[in-house]
Amino acid sequence: MEQADGLLDCFSALKDPRQQNKVLYPLPEILLLLLAGTLAGGDDFVEICVWGRQHIDLLRRFLPYKNGTPSHDTLGALVAALDPVTFRACFSTWVAGFRAQFEPNPGPDIVAVDGKTSRRTHNRRKGQEPLHLLTAWACRERLVIGQQATATKANEATTIPLLLARLQLNGALVTIDAGGATTKIAKTILDRGADYLLALKANRPAVLAETEALFADPNQSFAQAIVEETSHGRVERRRAVVCHDAAWINPTHWESDSVRFPGVAMVGMVESTVTRNGQTSCERRYYLCSTRLDPVTFGRAVRAHWGIENHLHWTLDVIFRDDLARLRTDHAPENMAIIKHMVSNLLRAAKPTMSLKNRRKLAGWSTEYLVDLIKGNA
Repeated sequence: MEQADGLLDCFSALKDPRQQNKVLYPLPEILLLLLAGTLAGGDDFVEICVWGRQHIDLLRRFLPYKNGTPSHDTLGALVAALDPVTFRACFSTWVAGFRAQFEPNPGPDIVAVDGKTSRRTHNRRKGQEPLHLLTAWACRERLVIGQQATATKANEATTIPLLLARLQLNGALVTIDAGGATTKIAKTILDRGADYLLALKANRPAVLAETEALFADPNQSFAQAIVEETSHGRVERRRAVVCHDAAWINPTHWESDSVRFPGVAMVGMVESTVTRNGQTSCERRYYLCSTRLDPVTFGRAVRAHWGIENHLHWTLDVIFRDDLARLRTDHAPENMAIIKHMVSNLLRAAKPTMSLKNRRKLAGWSTEYLVDLIKGNA
C-alpha cells in the first residue's frame, strides 16, 4: 500500500468515539474518505459517499477498506461525535510539518486572525447559534494554521488568546481587526515571541479620538508611503502614515478607557481614496503596533491582513459552498471546517499554477493528481 506522506499519522491521537466491537469502518479509513472526497469536489456527506463508492480502488491504494465505504449517515454521526479539541490539536501538528516545506522568505511572517460565521449551521428550534470560527492565516504561504470556535462574534476577544496559545508565532507579526484590540490579546502575542498590529475603532474611543487628532494635525509631519492601483474602472490610492512616538498612549488617565497596551511602539493610519464612476470616497483606518514599521512595510502588512477575507473566506463560500452547508449536529460543523482547511492548504501548495477552483476540478478528474495531493507530491 502507498503512504499518505505521514498525513494520517498526525491524526493518530484522535480517539474513535464508537464502540470498538461494532466498528466496520475504522477511523483512518473514514478520515481518508472525507479528505479525498472533499479534494475531489464533494461538498457534503452524500456526495463524498457517492465519490467513495466510485473510487474504492483508489482508496485501497492507501488503506484496506475491507467493508467498502460507509453510508453518509455513518459519516455524519462520526464527524459529529469526534472531539474537536483533539482534532484541532492534530491539525496544528500536521500544518506545522506541512509549512516546513515552504522556502523561508525575508521579512516578518504575517499571521492574520479573523472570524467567519457559517450562516446555515444554526438550529432555531434548539436555540443553537451558527458556528462562528476564528481562523489564523499565514499570509505569506496563504495557509490556514489554526482555528478556534467561539459562541458568537461578540465572544471573539475572549477566544482569540486560546487560538494564539496553540500557534508557533515566534518572530511573526500578528494582525487582528478592532475586536482584538485588548490588553490581554496584546500581551498574549508578545508572550508568544511575536509583535501585534491591532486595528483601532470605536470600541476604544479615547485612544481612537487622540489618534485621529494626531494624524489630522496640520502641524505634524510623519513618514508616509503612497500606492495607487487601477482595475475594472476602479482607482484606489492608499496612503500609509506612521508615527513612532507612542509614549502618550499609556499614561494613567487612559485607565478609564480600560486600555493599557503593553509594548506599543507606533501608531499608524491608512487613508484609502477610491474613485469609481466619477464618484470618490475616502476612508481612514488607524492601528497600534508593538514594533516600529516603516510606512511601506506597515502598508503591506495592513493590506496582507485582508488576504484572509479575499483568499480564504471567499474561497470557502464560493469554491467549497460553506454558506450552503447545513451541518448542525454537535461538533460536525467545526470538524468539517478542519477538513476543508486541510483541503484548502493542500490545494494551495499544489501545482500546476491555476485557480484553486480548477485545481479542485483537476483533483476530481485526474486520479493520479488526487493521489499526488494526498501524498503531498502535487
